[in-house]
Amino acid sequence: MRNQMLVGFLGVMILILCVVGVVTFDSVSRLLKNNAEKHIRQTAVQANGRLEAVLNQIDSLTTQVATNAYVQKVLLNERNGNPATFSERQALLSSIKIVQTYADGITSVELYSAENRRLFPLDEGRLDMKVGQEWIARAKEGKGRMVWIGKDPLEPDTVLAIRSVSLMDQWFTHGGYVLVRMDREAFRLSESFNGDSGRETMLVVGQNYSLIASSDPTFNTGAIRPLVEAEETGVSIGKRKYMLVKQPSAVTGWIFLILTPVSAITEGISVLRTAILMSAGIGTLLFIVLSFPMSTIITRPVFKLIKTMRGARLNGLKPTTQISSTIEINELNHTYNRMVEHMNGLIELVYEKELIQSRTELKALQAQIHPHFLFNTLEALYWALQEKREEELAGYVVAMADLFRYTITGPNKEEWVTLGDELEHIERYLLIMKMRLGDRIGWSILSPPAYARVSMPKLLIQPLVENAILHGIEGRIGPGTVTIRVEPAEDGIHLGITVEDDGRGMDAATLRTLNHALETGQSPPSKGTGMGIFNVRQRLKLYYGRGRLRPGVSIRSASGEGTRVSLTIPMQTGEGEE
Repeated sequence: MRNQMLVGFLGVMILILCVVGVVTFDSVSRLLKNNAEKHIRQTAVQANGRLEAVLNQIDSLTTQVATNAYVQKVLLNERNGNPATFSERQALLSSIKIVQTYADGITSVELYSAENRRLFPLDEGRLDMKVGQEWIARAKEGKGRMVWIGKDPLEPDTVLAIRSVSLMDQWFTHGGYVLVRMDREAFRLSESFNGDSGRETMLVVGQNYSLIASSDPTFNTGAIRPLVEAEETGVSIGKRKYMLVKQPSAVTGWIFLILTPVSAITEGISVLRTAILMSAGIGTLLFIVLSFPMSTIITRPVFKLIKTMRGARLNGLKPTTQISSTIEINELNHTYNRMVEHMNGLIELVYEKELIQSRTELKALQAQIHPHFLFNTLEALYWALQEKREEELAGYVVAMADLFRYTITGPNKEEWVTLGDELEHIERYLLIMKMRLGDRIGWSILSPPAYARVSMPKLLIQPLVENAILHGIEGRIGPGTVTIRVEPAEDGIHLGITVEDDGRGMDAATLRTLNHALETGQSPPSKGTGMGIFNVRQRLKLYYGRGRLRPGVSIRSASGEGTRVSLTIPMQTGEGEE
């Protein structure tokens, strides 16, 4: 009986150790590889970001050169057939030296005319002798965008970049080129971003598989092309295997590569495998040697340990607290506890990294839509209309730009603005609507200056003004008027805001439906029957509903007599305070 029991428990122990060892080894191996890949990708993003920061600085500085008034004047004269004199070319130094002053690694900045004649420096070189016609054509097609050529074939220790210069006083026609030459040492990749110096190789690869920079001076350039064209993350160079991570640059079109030896990623796996095998071997050997004299002592703690290990599958990994008089069982318990602690630590690490990665991806997506692009476009449209003497349309463009700036960014990037800012926004919105409705719409905004600093949620009044125009003024035959009035409430601690129109108004049934929705907090039954007013009421409840001050919304309307919507907000000068 004892022998059968011991043989059975011996088989169970071996089976459990094998299952746990295989599952643990497989899980930890995958976790290590996945975590390493995520960590390396973060390193690639950081390294590429630092490189692009330097390049963006050079882009910004060369933009200042291209838009400099004196540079524009010299290139315009060249364009009009008046070559620059020696003194005029010499005077370009003060306008061009800003790039070398504020950017590291710049060896030279050269200015060329549209006919490829060098204006600065003062020798009589030509652009087509420095770079190929392909790059000149790309720079011209870029219309002022920086084009990074890469390593200079004539001077391999330098990197070239070129941009076209547009003449702002001649309808942005092509006027010349700015050629920037940088020392390749400026791209040196000597820093390890993850703290493991020497364990990874970082490369920056330019056009035509040329090596721009490398953290390993001895790296074989013949292996660059297979790495760039590789579709898998696992690659081999010689007899060594590497994990490959590629990060393309949106600024230059270059590719940032990180090669990490697989042995460095999986070096902890061999230790885990040895620990699992040793634990299994020691446990099995002790069980066989001490089977008869220690059967009773061993049976009970083994049962407890097996119960704990099986419970880990359902209730999570928890250490065992039992203490046995047998040293081997205590050692087994200690090994198991160490394994549980290690695995729980890995799980927590993976969760934290996943959380950080998710937040980083969200910020990247949010940064893709940059409002400055919209504002710059509207500003360009404004100046184009000014040049064509379209004063009225230019005014509408300015109003639209201000409206978008308030809506997208606003004076306060949070949800709270002042009443004065909100009314200015309404004035711009009405001006834009006048462009569509013409003389059919008029308005008046009556607000004492004393309440301009009152704080309120942003875009609270605009839905009411939109309703007054869409459902009131547009349905009226002949011109109509929208009136916005601000005045203190009777209690002295609230401020009343009224939006009134003299449009077609509402019948009694529609008015009852809206009032019922506002009283019960239920959404209106259909679109176009008070959804904007309902949303305003919900926002008022959200921002003020929990305080002792209770704002409200009321509607007065009659068919053919217009509509008046009034709301009250606390007279407060800051978010959430009186």
